[in-house]
Amino acid sequence: QVQLVESGGGLVQPGGSLRLSCAASGLTFSTYAMSWYRQAPGKERELVAKKRSVAVSTYYADSVKGRFSLSRDNAKNTIYLQMNSLKPEDTAVYYCNAAHSTYGTDYWGKGTLVTVSS
Repeated sequence: QVQLVESGGGLVQPGGSLRLSCAASGLTFSTYAMSWYRQAPGKERELVAKKRSVAVSTYYADSVKGRFSLSRDNAKNTIYLQMNSLKPEDTAVYYCNAAHSTYGTDYWGKGTLVTVSS
């Protein structure tokens, strides 16, 4: 059974930092593209950052470029999202996603809430 478990969310002041983690189990982690999505209240879920299994580069949404950094540790089956210079508009539930283009499989975590507020 595939599980994606996010952690690291919480309340932070504007300008602060948080690091989210997503631990995966039950899949061949190194073969999956791993992504972070977020969904703010009243808005659609949006892609924040994505790193394919063999890619050197990482995709970032324009709204987070230069502030967020996605990294993956294939030895630990874990991805991270380092979020710096946080803004109130970054407030959302952040979800981890694992997708395999060949198998057509797609898995989601339950999400972790990030609140940026003074």
